[in-house]
Order: sequence, then C-alpha cells, then structure tokens
Amino acid sequence: MMEYREEDYLMLSGIQHFAFCRRQWALIHIEQQWSDNEYTIEGELLHKNAHDPYFNEKRKDVIISRAMPVHSRTMGVSGECDIVEFQKSSDGVTLHGHRGCYNIYPIEYKKGKPKDTQIDILQLTAQAMCLEEMFSAEIKEGCIFYGETKRREPVVFTDELRTTVKSYFDEMHQLYDKKYTPRVKWSKSCNACSLKDVCMPKLGKTVSVKEYIHKTISEE
Repeated sequence: MMEYREEDYLMLSGIQHFAFCRRQWALIHIEQQWSDNEYTIEGELLHKNAHDPYFNEKRKDVIISRAMPVHSRTMGVSGECDIVEFQKSSDGVTLHGHRGCYNIYPIEYKKGKPKDTQIDILQLTAQAMCLEEMFSAEIKEGCIFYGETKRREPVVFTDELRTTVKSYFDEMHQLYDKKYTPRVKWSKSCNACSLKDVCMPKLGKTVSVKEYIHKTISEE
C-alpha cells in the first residue's frame, strides 16, 4: 500500500472545503487565499472550547482528549480532532498510562444545524479513518455536535463513506501536485462562501461584462 511522506500531507479539514466546492478548496489550499465572513467566524468561536487544552479531563470510564493531532500515511493527510472520547470497553484498544481497554469515539463540533449534504460527515469519517490507522483499531461510529441544536448527531462510518473519503483525498493530491484550480459553475451556495469575491463564480459564465454588472446591481 502506498504511503505519503509527511511533507506531502494535505490538511484533513480540507475535505470539507473540497466536498463543498473543488474550486474553494483549491483557492484556500493551493493558492493560499482566505477571507472570513460571519459563518467562518461563528465556527471559530464554537471551536474555542473544544480546542482548549485546559479542558482535558476524565469522567468515570471516559477519557476526553481535545484538539488531538491525527494523521494518515496511506491517505496523506493530517489535522486535529475536536474531541476524541476513549470509552472503557472490554474489547477496545490499550492506552499508555491507563488500565483496561477503550473504544475510540470521535466528535466534531459544528455551528448551525445538521446539513442536507455529507460535508460534515465526510470530515468526521476522515478523522475516524486516521484514528483507526494510528491505533490499529476499528471505529464504527462517532458523532457531530451542532451549536444551534445543542445535540449530538450519531454517524455510522459505512464502507460507502470510507470509499468517498479515499477518492476525495486521491483527487485532492492530484490537483495539489498539478497546482491546478478547477473552474466552477455558479450556484446559490456561492452566496454563503467567504471567497465569493475572490472566486467571482459568475464570471465563469459566458456573459458579457455589461450583463454581469447589470445583474449584480439588480441583485443588490
């Protein structure tokens, strides 16, 4: 099985950008462009507690690790898990400095509420796959905590999700190696993108500059 060198690792969190829009991912991760909007800022605030190292704790039979670094040599990615719960179990993995065995349960924090797409689910699946490789373990389930609903939404890591994650990372590596930024067709989702002023997706359509300016002014 092919393994990537550490210097060739991509950001694990990039799969969320890639699943949303390949061009957005390339603008951020290849061209190093970024712009905050109210959505990205709210997301950063929600993650502050999850990533605070002073919040590491143990609750009875559960060890909680925050901002845990993870990586995968076979997928060529690295990143952090918001929270990983190590839940005591008779058939789990052993942990250095702790007695007994533990099941691994990754948790991702997101603002808002569950989406109609698999964007968040794919990111969590990628984290689980990294943890499986690191601990030589099988992780069947994790969850996503949404700030708006204040609820954990369980995610089962199916073979279909795992295949999609692998194929996305393969494509990301190919684009990154070529330093290629894909074109994109404008859609309603572009309005929520923090990079819409950099990307200018509407210019990708075959319309005249006059028509573009007129339409933009009309929408405002």
